[in-house]
Amino acid sequence: MNREYIDNFLEETRAIVESLDRDAIQKMIEIIARTKDKGGRLFILGVGGSASNASHAVNDFRKIAGVESYTPIDNVSELTARTNDEGFETVFVKWLETSRLRDADAVMVFSVGGGTEDTSKNLVMAMEHAKKVGASIVSVVSRDGGAARKMSDACVLVPVVSHERITPHAESWQAIVWHLVVNAMSNGIGAK
Repeated sequence: MNREYIDNFLEETRAIVESLDRDAIQKMIEIIARTKDKGGRLFILGVGGSASNASHAVNDFRKIAGVESYTPIDNVSELTARTNDEGFETVFVKWLETSRLRDADAVMVFSVGGGTEDTSKNLVMAMEHAKKVGASIVSVVSRDGGAARKMSDACVLVPVVSHERITPHAESWQAIVWHLVVNAMSNGIGAK
């Protein structure tokens, strides 16, 4: 094992810690706490490794923070049926429509790039629907933040500190941020 690689990765992690927008994290906590307080639901979306993070985060928000939370990722049958019948671009928006997303709810997006016209269009369409119905949007993304950064009410942007390791840093920090939010809420932080 190359010790220099390990040192570089950990040094990059330190640089991310020092650059994270604490105000965006605080705002995310407040939005999700407000969603819980008004009886809203939290819908968590992601693709690839971010999809696994969405599934894990649903467990933590429900079990630890007491937030009614869901992700379409956990229903593989519906996800693949919608992909087959309607196309992958619409799987999240159609799922949110069937779930009757409303203004009391929030959508949380985990994504490396945040969605564009060319990548993660499914996330973009879901966020457009959330905006249309007045639901809050929070996100943890990297690169330039894409559509998520533009449409989110609170966006935690994981800075690019290494072009070779954008994805592992982005997906790792999704977990750190959601664990921070869940833990803060379980300790009464953010509640009104």
